[in-house]
Parts: sequence; structure tokens; C-alpha cells
Amino acid sequence: MKNEESIGCADECVKFEEKNEESIGCADECAKNEKSYSEVRRLESENEIDSSFFILHSSLKKIKQSFRLLMNGVASQSMREKGAEAGYHLNWGASLPHLQEMAKEIGKDYDLAIALWKENVRECKILATMVMPAEKMLPEVVDIWMEQTMGQEIAEMASFNLYQHLPFAAEKAYRWMASDKPLYQLCGFLVIARLFMKGQAPNERGINEFVDQAITAMQDGEMMVRKAAMQSLLRFADLGLVYERIAQSAAKKANLDIF
Repeated sequence: MKNEESIGCADECVKFEEKNEESIGCADECAKNEKSYSEVRRLESENEIDSSFFILHSSLKKIKQSFRLLMNGVASQSMREKGAEAGYHLNWGASLPHLQEMAKEIGKDYDLAIALWKENVRECKILATMVMPAEKMLPEVVDIWMEQTMGQEIAEMASFNLYQHLPFAAEKAYRWMASDKPLYQLCGFLVIARLFMKGQAPNERGINEFVDQAITAMQDGEMMVRKAAMQSLLRFADLGLVYERIAQSAAKKANLDIF
């Protein structure tokens, strides 16, 4: 009797072990499938990255080649003589209307704008300011672009085409106006003038800060900064009678005859 019970127990143990082996086998199979799926997704991701890089590189190459068709030797030489091409490794002399038409065809493209800006070519940098979507540009990226801005032309293009449309445009403008770097000051006054033209009036603190910076720049700044500061003060006065009187009073105290 005891032997029969032992045999029964042994059979149960064998069945239990067989079930466990089946479970372990299923678990191993699931793990293998999961690993295979992860590998497929990794490869797909790498392929997508490679594909995106190829498309971006191809687009950039095509754009740079197209500049040859827009080459204007006379304009390029004129810029060189005036020093307007400062900081550019290459200048094809392409006109702004042509670049604007190209930008319209391309549309807004963040990755392409970043790639274009990295090229030390006049047309690439200007086009970058035209195709960069302002709502996607981070403050840190703006700071990098400002640091890499070497001439008046690209500073003006970036301000008109891009910086005035940034969600944080006013914050940057006030910071740049207070800088001791002329190109930063230039961008600051150009951007703030555009914001005033859009009807964006500053608060009391902003008024005092802007007027002080503008008057100081008109007295001591470089010529390009003086002109930008004066234009911004005029746009400030256009906001309304109160603003006009503030601007006139500040200019009169500084002996500046601009009204």
C-alpha cells in the first residue's frame, strides 16, 4: 500500500516538473520574441534616423548648389568693399527677393534651419532666419545664434525675419539693449521697435528701462545702434499720446532733436 502511494506521488512530481518545464519554455520563447521585437524597433529607428539625415543632407546640398544660379558678382564685390560681408566665408551676392522666394518654397523647417546656420555662407545664414519656425526655437539656441552673428546684415535679417516673432522676443530685446556689444544692442532695438509697431506697449518698468537705454544709445552708441535706437524711440512714441510725451520729454532733456 505504501509503495503504491509512493508511486502515485512520484507520478505527480513528474507531471508537475513537466508543467514547469513547459512554463519555462513559454517564458523563454516570450523573452526571445520580446528581444527580437526590440531589435527590430532599434533597427527601424536607426533606419529612420539615417533616412532623415540623408534627406536633410540632400536638401542642404541642393540649396547650396542653387546659389550658383543666383550669383551676383557685382553685389558680392560691393558688399566686400563696404565690409557688409564680415564673418562670411562665402558670399554669392544673391538678392533678398530671391532668398525670400526660396524660403517660401521650402517652408518652415527647424532641422534645415539649424543645418543652414552652421554653414558659413551668407545665403545659408539668411535663409536659415527665414525658414526657422519661431515657435520652436529655444532661448538657448537664440543665444548661440547671437554669439555666432558677426555682421550687421545678418543681425538685421535675424531680427526682422525671426527674432521679432519669438514668444519671448521682448525679454531678449531688453537684455540685448542693455548689452555692451553693438550687434546685440542693434538686434535689441530692432526687435523692440517691431514689437511697438505691433502695438505691444511696455509696462511702467519697461518704459523706464527702454527710454534710458534708447537715449544712452543715441548719445554714445555706434552709428548703426544710434539709428536703430532712434527708430525704436519714434515707434514707441507712435503707441499713443502718453508715450509720445514721455519720448519727447526724454529727448529734450538729452538735447536730442528728433521730434
